[in-house]
Amino acid sequence: MPAAVRPLSVRPVAFVLGVALILAAMSLGPLTGGGRGSVHPSPLAAGHLLARDLSFPPDTHYCRTVLGISCYQPSQFQQAYDLNPLYKQGLTGAGRTIVLVDAFGSPTIANDLRTFDANYGLPDPPAFTILQPAGAVPAYPEDPFGASDRFGWAIETTLDVEWSHVIAPGANIVLVETPVSETEGLQGFPEIMAAENYVVDHGLGDVISQSFGATEQTFTNPSQIVGLRGAFKNAHDHKVTVLASSGDQGAAAVASADGTCCLPYPAVIWPASDPLVTALGGTQLHLADTSGLRLSADNVWNDSDMALGGNDPFTCCAGGGGVSSVFDRPDFQNRVGSVVGNARGIPDISMSAAVDGGVVFYYTVLPGVTTTKPHWGIVGGTSEASPLFAGVVAIADQIKGDRIGYLNPKLYRMGDDSVPGIVDVTQGNNTYVFADAGGNPQTVPGYTAASGYDLASGWGTIDAASFTRALAGPWASW
Repeated sequence: MPAAVRPLSVRPVAFVLGVALILAAMSLGPLTGGGRGSVHPSPLAAGHLLARDLSFPPDTHYCRTVLGISCYQPSQFQQAYDLNPLYKQGLTGAGRTIVLVDAFGSPTIANDLRTFDANYGLPDPPAFTILQPAGAVPAYPEDPFGASDRFGWAIETTLDVEWSHVIAPGANIVLVETPVSETEGLQGFPEIMAAENYVVDHGLGDVISQSFGATEQTFTNPSQIVGLRGAFKNAHDHKVTVLASSGDQGAAAVASADGTCCLPYPAVIWPASDPLVTALGGTQLHLADTSGLRLSADNVWNDSDMALGGNDPFTCCAGGGGVSSVFDRPDFQNRVGSVVGNARGIPDISMSAAVDGGVVFYYTVLPGVTTTKPHWGIVGGTSEASPLFAGVVAIADQIKGDRIGYLNPKLYRMGDDSVPGIVDVTQGNNTYVFADAGGNPQTVPGYTAASGYDLASGWGTIDAASFTRALAGPWASW
């Protein structure tokens, strides 16, 4: 893979979880930062590569031969996650609604989704609604953190919408846009929680996906986090499922509000660490060129810089996992107490997140401008895993004919009982290597995948045909 084409994390300042992105034609130029110290205020510098954009949707063969990585299209994921048997029975998420929450959103998302769908033969969602319940979003590209931050949120929005729709093409989508960029610590979260409360109070959705988070230690004190949890309690009481990405820095986490990477010890992010939220970790898929058949078992996502065409020892990005410094071990994790100890452990379950194995997406928004020129790119991160799983939950809700709601007690009972549909991930780890202020490699030791529950992949990943039926079945009452 040419050294000039390396993965880029579009993570608004330190916030939208590693949308690691490869665009094409060098239109954005070189970017620096990420694992190399401070990345503030440019979210595009949170990654580890140069960016390019493509005028056509790349396939796996193109990505492997030209870019040196794998990339996948919708039909491959639908095969890989065993969704086609569900679709043949009309189980597409029909009658259910996915809620996606993003600061700012994207001004071109409605048209971008239509183009994406048309290219891949997907139906438009029955309803696609954009709401701004916490206040009007400023005109693009206004953002106190700069145009690149605003662009990062637009790319995050595009990933959330297009790929939740890939998994549940019959589900309605509600995109909830908030007017303040979420950053490390408190900023942006009051608006996000207000918006989510609005959705729950008005019965607007069945599952909420959050592809963002802040390191627990960047809040002034734990009481700030506790004070924000009202929306999750509200969702629990109304049987609305809440999901969140576990992060893209493996066992490490951003150190401060300026986006500096990383704390010198293992840490996790909130809201993924909240016991009322199901945390989505990351895996790497290995699929055949066009069929979506697996060439080998999934492993924990951990893309080293060198594996992605770089020449330094640092980690590009890896699936977040570890134990909370805020929340004690919840009852549903008592059965895995030997793994998590006395604290809440994440992730709970994992789906695709690797940059080497990223998904193709379509967008017409650029830093500072919108355009009618088509742009196709490749994107990864646990920002991908959460909307993917939101689509799975929507299908399970359709099978049940009702909201399943709070998943964690059910999920852990299913994992403990080795229910068909949960696929154990037993390879890989989420150790993270970053550069200190002097440019020297520093390692945050991570966790290794093992049989059963672990802090690198949770219970593993899923076979959707079996998992959705099991989730909607006897375990749905737990």
